Amino acid sequence: MGIVVNGTDVDPPDDPRVSLLDLLRERLQLSGTKKGCDQGACGACTVLVDGERILSCLALAVQYEGRSVTTIEGLGTEGLGTGGALHPLQRAFIEHDGFQCGYCTPGQICSAVGMIGELRRGVPSHVTADLAAAAIPCSRDELRERMSGNLCRCGAHNGIIDAIAETYAETLRAEAAE
Repeated sequence: MGIVVNGTDVDPPDDPRVSLLDLLRERLQLSGTKKGCDQGACGACTVLVDGERILSCLALAVQYEGRSVTTIEGLGTEGLGTGGALHPLQRAFIEHDGFQCGYCTPGQICSAVGMIGELRRGVPSHVTADLAAAAIPCSRDELRERMSGNLCRCGAHNGIIDAIAETYAETLRAEAAE
C-alpha cells in the first residue's frame, strides 16, 4: 500500500526516517511545499492529509501509508500542469495581494483549506467564544487565530485574511444557518 499524493499512488520511501516534506520535495519534485524552519514553527510546509492540515516537516512519510496527501499542486482542478483551474482560495490570494515573496503562500493556502474544515466540524480555537455552539462564526479574530501557526515574514497577513474571508465567509454563513 502506498501514499496517495495529489491523486497518484506513490511508494513510501525505503528509509523510514524520511520526512513527508523531503519525500514531496526531493523524490516527487513537488516544490510547492516549502522547507522553512524544518522544526514545525513556521507553517511553510503545511499540506493536507485526508483533508486535515499537518506540518510535513514533522511527519515521517511512512506514517502516511494508505492516506491521501494533498499539496498546493493538488488543490487546483485536474492539476495546474494540465491547464486546470486554480482553487478559489488561490485566486483570492492573487486578488487580495495575499502574498508578496510567495514563499509562505502554499502553506498558508493549504492551512486555510484545512482550517475551514475545522470550522465546519465545529472544532473550537483559543478565541472561540461559545465552545458549545453548533456553528462557529467565521470572524476575522477566529481566522487570525487559526492561521497564527503560519508565518508570513513579508507582512501580507491582512491580504491573507481578506482572501480567506472572501472565499469562505458566505459558505460558512449559509452552513451555520442550516
